[in-house]
Amino acid sequence: ICHSVVFSCSTAVNDLVYIMDGSWSVGSDDFETAKRWLVNVTSGLDVSSHYSQVGVVQYSDTPRLEIPLGLHKTTQDLIKAIEDISYLGGNTQTGRAIKFTVDHVFASSQRSEVKNRIAVVVTDGKSQDDVMDASVESRAQGIKVFAVGVGTEITTSELVTIANKPEGEYVLYAEDYTNIDRIRDAMEQKLCEESVCPTRIPVASRDEKGFELILGMKIHQKAKKIQELCTAICLTNTCFKFVLREIFPEGLPPSYVFVSTLRLKGPSSREKLDLWRVLSKDGQIQAAVTLNGQDKSVIFTTTNTVNEEQIVTFDAQVLPRALFDGSWHQLKVLVRPRRVSCFLDDQQIQDEALDAVVPIYINGKTQISKRSGSDATLPVKIQKLRLYCDPQQSERETACEIYSVVRKQNTTVLYYMSVDIMRFLPCRSQVFGTAEQE
Repeated sequence: ICHSVVFSCSTAVNDLVYIMDGSWSVGSDDFETAKRWLVNVTSGLDVSSHYSQVGVVQYSDTPRLEIPLGLHKTTQDLIKAIEDISYLGGNTQTGRAIKFTVDHVFASSQRSEVKNRIAVVVTDGKSQDDVMDASVESRAQGIKVFAVGVGTEITTSELVTIANKPEGEYVLYAEDYTNIDRIRDAMEQKLCEESVCPTRIPVASRDEKGFELILGMKIHQKAKKIQELCTAICLTNTCFKFVLREIFPEGLPPSYVFVSTLRLKGPSSREKLDLWRVLSKDGQIQAAVTLNGQDKSVIFTTTNTVNEEQIVTFDAQVLPRALFDGSWHQLKVLVRPRRVSCFLDDQQIQDEALDAVVPIYINGKTQISKRSGSDATLPVKIQKLRLYCDPQQSERETACEIYSVVRKQNTTVLYYMSVDIMRFLPCRSQVFGTAEQE
């Protein structure tokens, strides 16, 4: 396997078909480059009859089934088959290839419980037939279609027609085949999001893929509601833990954003608190965001392919200390395949490198607001607790629900941006300023 980063969602149950442009405009050299890209993107998947099945269709005037779904039972066998695909040559009949894939390739799958059916169309030019009908039919069949455009001859409107909506999620571009590997991480992330993040969180005018932990872990039913930041939740001695597969049924994507709006007072501001942690079946930490009130730092823990666990401590002199001052704050941790960043109240604290990680195992449990190394719950006031699958959400998710933060940014109008996840609470549209008025 030539790709060193393993998907965090490598065990997702997918039927995935790549539809590769093999027309004359691609050329044999660029076609080989496209195959290498395909190998790199695919090598992180767990290919088996239980998890991902991968097929490949090459097309020009007519589509040719290169690899049927389910033919190869291991990732190594699949990669060898991709490497052995020979260049076809001919005209560009993309619509015909999509229709063939829908009618014959996906239809041939022998599995009845496939969670996701995904197609990835890779093309370098305008189709010489109509793509509309085939694309509409693919969506009607519940197939998620990504369109990857390569080079300057592509037609944006055509890619948008081929792909699912919104286009920002399902259309990718590369300058040419020599640069296609630059979008490898983006393709992996999007495939992973599609596999493990089926839920949508309403945020302003967008629906974001992710996990609403307050609702998913039924925290709003167990904890006490308080009238702060419009309405928040106070976690006390209740046991906030869940079987991991019930919250993250397919694991986590390689990139994600953990966001919490919280208030630490009393013992929670002085002790070492695991605000969120994912434990394996034997109790080992696979992922965690820890607030260390002892030295006023934020700690991120994840896995490591060499030493099992790696720990990153964010200990800037000023910003993390503010987190423990008894006021409301928003904490964000942006996790990417090789980096992790920490933000407090919209200001970046630090950005640190990560070693390669291994996927989390979903046979453990996930917990909220626990004393580090213990199952005891520490009291925390929480207004928001989310995990977004799109790393770009780190830029869009601001601390606008906190009056003091907005005031410092000289913003005069406050919009309550978090009510969409608190639909069960009363003050949905209220412009607020209660954080400083307790």
